[in-house]
Amino acid sequence: MGLITAVALSTIGASGAVVAAPVVLGAIGFTSVGIAAGSYAASWMSATAIASGGGVAAGSLLSVLTSAGMAGLSTASTAAVAGAGGTVGAVLGLVV
Repeated sequence: MGLITAVALSTIGASGAVVAAPVVLGAIGFTSVGIAAGSYAASWMSATAIASGGGVAAGSLLSVLTSAGMAGLSTASTAAVAGAGGTVGAVLGLVV
């Protein structure tokens, strides 16, 4: 029973993570037109820019999430999110 539950929760976790990612990004301020004013993402961007002397480094987590919010998740990002969600679901299934 545990293995079947783990496989089921892994599938649900992978699917749920892929569906939830754009919603979560939007909720914290990473939108299709850029970072929303007054959002958590705007505060993060401000703090990062101040700490680095006025800019945000290319390839940083902030810049990657900004791109994902504007353009959506790439194939590689979708696979990574699904893998993480699936792993969490499988672990929960084995524990339950």
